[in-house]
Amino acid sequence: MAKLKENSMVAIFQNQAQKYGTKACVSYKKDNQYHDISWEDMNRMVHELAYYLLSLGIKKGDKIGLFSPNRYEWWVADLAILSIGAVNVPIYATNSAEEALYVLENSESKLCFAGTEDHLKKVLKVKRKLPKIKNIVVFDEISKKQKNVTGLDDAFKKGHAYKTKSNFEKRLKSVKGTDLATIIYTSGTTGNPKGVMLTHGNFLSNVTNIGSEVKDYISDEDIFLSFLPLSHSLERTCGLYFPIHSGAKVVFAEDITTLMENFTEVRPTIMVSVPRIYEKVHAGIVAKVSDASPVKKMIFNWAMKMAAKNLPYICNRKPRTGLFAKQYELADKLVFAKLKAALGMDRLKFAISGGGPLSVSDAEFFLGMEIIILEGFGLTETTPVTNFNRPWHIKPGTVGPPIPETEIKISDEGEILIKGPQVMKGYYKNPKATKEVFTKDKFFKTGDIGVIDEDGFLSITGRIKDIIVTAGGKNISPQNIENSLKESKYIEQVAIIGDRRKYLSALIIPAFEETKKWALKNSITFTDNTELIKNEEVINLIGSEIEKYTAKFSRVEQIRKFTLLDAEWTQESGELTPTQKVKRKVINTKYSKEIEAMYPPE
Repeated sequence: MAKLKENSMVAIFQNQAQKYGTKACVSYKKDNQYHDISWEDMNRMVHELAYYLLSLGIKKGDKIGLFSPNRYEWWVADLAILSIGAVNVPIYATNSAEEALYVLENSESKLCFAGTEDHLKKVLKVKRKLPKIKNIVVFDEISKKQKNVTGLDDAFKKGHAYKTKSNFEKRLKSVKGTDLATIIYTSGTTGNPKGVMLTHGNFLSNVTNIGSEVKDYISDEDIFLSFLPLSHSLERTCGLYFPIHSGAKVVFAEDITTLMENFTEVRPTIMVSVPRIYEKVHAGIVAKVSDASPVKKMIFNWAMKMAAKNLPYICNRKPRTGLFAKQYELADKLVFAKLKAALGMDRLKFAISGGGPLSVSDAEFFLGMEIIILEGFGLTETTPVTNFNRPWHIKPGTVGPPIPETEIKISDEGEILIKGPQVMKGYYKNPKATKEVFTKDKFFKTGDIGVIDEDGFLSITGRIKDIIVTAGGKNISPQNIENSLKESKYIEQVAIIGDRRKYLSALIIPAFEETKKWALKNSITFTDNTELIKNEEVINLIGSEIEKYTAKFSRVEQIRKFTLLDAEWTQESGELTPTQKVKRKVINTKYSKEIEAMYPPE
């Protein structure tokens, strides 16, 4: 195939596959070993799967569901779907059969890819309600043959036998920037999810505009570690299309539970993550240090003072000089280099943080020891990146300036408004909702509240729908208070309550590992988490931490009452979205008894 005009990510993939040939494109772990797949082998699979879809009569604009965890086959399916002008409709791998039904039915999908036998079972469970879905293709081998279910290898074979192979190139060349590439259903913290329509042009502009900003910091020798869900636009843009654009290699983590082990095996040079991962790594390091010998603790604490002193240098790419340069070199030798090696972050050029606010203390902890975290901002509706801190100018607590071609302004109400080539086409089959999120002059209303400083750096101060309006009429953003509380080594998760109430209260999940250590040191006996959180001394400990970490807030932002809970919030237990955001509505309903107990009738 001759070099293609690069007007879509699938055209770029074709050009890169020709350029890099036998070089490793992706890698995955099987039987305790990593296996590379070359660019040309990936492209062969993309072609064969696309031929299979063409043989089934899939037309340009047809919707195809993709219900699978992260794996190389996700890439193959996505690139095959988009190459023939069809539309990829991803479903979070952790979704239930009913959630998958909603996405497949609402999108009018004609076929569905299923990752594992479990995903297949979920689709089959609701298939009678999906008359439009004629075929299901499953990535894993399945225990028994089923009607209208095709294994991926069989799909490749059928595609290989497809006669009119020239249709692939015809379809690929017909793809335009304005054509729909995907419908991503937002995880829906309230009500049914909305289908965000993103075009080929949305993805292409986002990738090229990010790429133009970091071109001196990235090369085709880079290695990404993929662990965020590909069904989320952050991983899709920054962890799939961006490495393709850069010619970099992507290694798939086995699972979120083996993430730290995979880090040390892969030692990536670039990673894309949500704040929860950084929070957990930070908390884990602090927990290990608290168990260390007094000498090791003293060395670590001294090194962390050097890290704090290093912030202006690292955030502005300034060389260290004089005595401090020597002190930092020693701190690096004694602590930072060993820590990075133990974490598998010793080759990391930079890490991207998005999908939620990263606390300043987490950001500074890593930045000080030269683990460069570039916090950014965006939404599914903006493909997603609108802003990010650049490697040469980082301001912790901000999400950086906008990327090229992106205009950002703050409305009179404080809402962040965005205009740019990455902004979505609209919500699928929902013109009313689409109209509501655009201003008259076509700016997208993000629903986030923020401020822009004199250097053009954006800071997010809250989310409109999360704003608490107290009974006294005061507007309070819970996010800032929650982030501050999570700086305590004894607090793992928190939700501030107080909408239409006389005062603020909080539901708190302690950081159990640290809290248990503290309890044992203080001769407190307990058999489980439930017993631990009922202990008066433990309650007092958390109370004093709340006072300490909310001291900077105004009187109305102080927490008057709190309740400790005995289990971490997870997506499985219903309190978190697939991108680890708290579902406030679920929490308010699920813990209504605990909440009401904090507001006794007067």
